Amino acid sequence: MIVFVHGRLPYAMLKPDPVLRNLLLSIPIRKIIFTNADKNHAARVLNRLGLEDCFEGIICFETLNPINKENPSAADDIKPDTAIVDINGYCSAVLDSELKLPSTPVVCKPFENAFEQVFKIAKINPQKTLFFDDSIRNLQTGKKMGLHAVWVGTSHWTDGVDYALESIHNIREALPELWEAADEKTKNIRYSGKISIETTVRA
Repeated sequence: MIVFVHGRLPYAMLKPDPVLRNLLLSIPIRKIIFTNADKNHAARVLNRLGLEDCFEGIICFETLNPINKENPSAADDIKPDTAIVDINGYCSAVLDSELKLPSTPVVCKPFENAFEQVFKIAKINPQKTLFFDDSIRNLQTGKKMGLHAVWVGTSHWTDGVDYALESIHNIREALPELWEAADEKTKNIRYSGKISIETTVRA
């Protein structure tokens, strides 16, 4: 099976986003990308936005669907009648109908097994993790799996999400608690006023 994740996308439309970059760098917690996209697409988007160093890591299509290590050339042995699957469309269609998954299903959002793998790979506790996404299906699964769900792209709250943000740029106003813990730690660090003096001690 060939999995078609992204075609020719207009990457030139993406411009650096210094506001988002500053927001991400100022959040004093781990930040990991979980995407159905392939590694190259994720890297290109981050690079175009100027966010390539804002995340601890990326869990992408290849992470959850590795090539068979025993036969690394298997990807080259593609038969002419091999099906091409648009992974995003496929996942949506499966949820909306009675379509059956293939015998070796692709692991991706919004399926629970994808979230389970991410929890293991990233070593995270879902009850202590915020999950940002623009897909309500992904968010509803994440919420069911114990994550705190943040719907990005709308300000209309709905069942299955904890927060709704019109724009990711509104994150500080919507979730100030992400910064408050760090601010409190900074406030509690006080200068004692004492000066250290080097002395010699004989033992």
